Amino acid sequence: MKIQQKHVIESIFNVLQYISYYHSPDFIQAMANAYEKETHKAAKNAIAQILINSKMAALGKRPICQDTGIVNVFVEVGMAITWSADLSLEDMINEGVRQAFTYVDNPLRASIVRDSLFTRVNTKDNTPAVIHMKVVKGNQLNFIVAAKGCGSENKAKFSMLAPDDNIVDWVLKTIPTMGAGWCPPGIIGIGVGGTAEKSMLMAKESLMEPIDIQDIVQKSNPSNLEKLRLKLFDKINYLGIGAQGLGGLTTVLDVKIKDYPTHAASQAVAMIPNCAATRHLHFSLDGSGVVKIPQVDMDNYPQLEMDYAQYKKIDLNNLTCKQMTQWRIGDTLLLTGTIITGRDAAHKRLKQMLDNGEGLPDSVDFDNKFIYYVGPVDAIGDEIIGPAGPTTATRMDKFTDMMLDNTNILGMIGKAERGEASMQAIKKHKATYLIAVGGAAYLISKSIKKAKKIAFEEMGMEAIYEFEVKDMPVTVAVDTQGNNIHSIFQDIQITY
Repeated sequence: MKIQQKHVIESIFNVLQYISYYHSPDFIQAMANAYEKETHKAAKNAIAQILINSKMAALGKRPICQDTGIVNVFVEVGMAITWSADLSLEDMINEGVRQAFTYVDNPLRASIVRDSLFTRVNTKDNTPAVIHMKVVKGNQLNFIVAAKGCGSENKAKFSMLAPDDNIVDWVLKTIPTMGAGWCPPGIIGIGVGGTAEKSMLMAKESLMEPIDIQDIVQKSNPSNLEKLRLKLFDKINYLGIGAQGLGGLTTVLDVKIKDYPTHAASQAVAMIPNCAATRHLHFSLDGSGVVKIPQVDMDNYPQLEMDYAQYKKIDLNNLTCKQMTQWRIGDTLLLTGTIITGRDAAHKRLKQMLDNGEGLPDSVDFDNKFIYYVGPVDAIGDEIIGPAGPTTATRMDKFTDMMLDNTNILGMIGKAERGEASMQAIKKHKATYLIAVGGAAYLISKSIKKAKKIAFEEMGMEAIYEFEVKDMPVTVAVDTQGNNIHSIFQDIQITY
């Protein structure tokens, strides 16, 4: 049978929609196990939010995370395939991506920019995908389709080690430098051998394998590679980074390793994390039709609800600096009131305006408000806003002092740790930095009761919004005294 162009396009569309709102059962089970054994209160709360968000997204058929990812496709092309197609396979895949990300019933956030060195203009449909093709025996197309969030992709690491260097030492030294921006708990993929680009490709491919570390634990005679996986799994979790970098027992749900023959003088090592929004699906096409999407058993999800009793309610519209001095790192808060949003491009634009003597946009009132680092998914139907989880705050560190000096904001909301200069600026201004849970975007969106774009509307997801929120859950990460909940990363690097 011939492979039909329309079947390829429709299959890519169906799979990308599916993985935008369904976690795989192995991930749900691994997270549920992590929740049950977690003893650290803040980490347990974060894992609970991720699991609750996952179930909400599955029921609502809306994205698990506001970062709906850059599409990665691995495809094996059978040598005996015949085609009924006008487009190249690459163009078919990209047409499927285009349709999936612009689907009116569940639009996904368009995050891809062209001309990446200069103008960085959004392509509006999340194309092109990153596609890896291999020709193999047979008469099928074998796909792995993934949507990789950039918070984890940005934490990819590579090193060209000497042949006798210890990989375990390198991994344990490198993991803390990745911070919490990759939204642990997640999966670590490692590629060893080949050349620089081969090791990176293997690390990425390894993330597409099922979570099976507990099966390896039960094996009576594990292979050397499996022993190494177990060793790294235990040692990484022993570091105590934990969910969202808040401490705790589970930083990784699995460690994957792929290796390949290499030059005698070389040992290329790559490491890539997959976040709590791990999204991928494997399928094959043989000419008989579109992919058959797996059925989802909602009983896989644990019965969890938000425990609001552990949170302190905060009225943002009447909040004072004096009240904030009573907050301590680790405090959990429910925010109600007005917040302003802004990500990388918005901060850059604000800096340009200040540098040019233009002042801040008249339409934006930052005074006595928090700025939330977020780029939400567009709303559909009667939604106020689509999934709207935090982006990595570290990228805004270069703008922190500028914002605190010029806008009279009370503080910031994001995810992951802040750099030393940002923490000093926060302390100097007696501001605070709050974190929302990365991987809880749909859950967080339900606390947003009004939303309107108030500046830079032409920048799409980078536009500045004004949100009215009710009971938005956050945790104090840096208090007005400069105490830092993520200091564990500094401690690990010092004591390692």
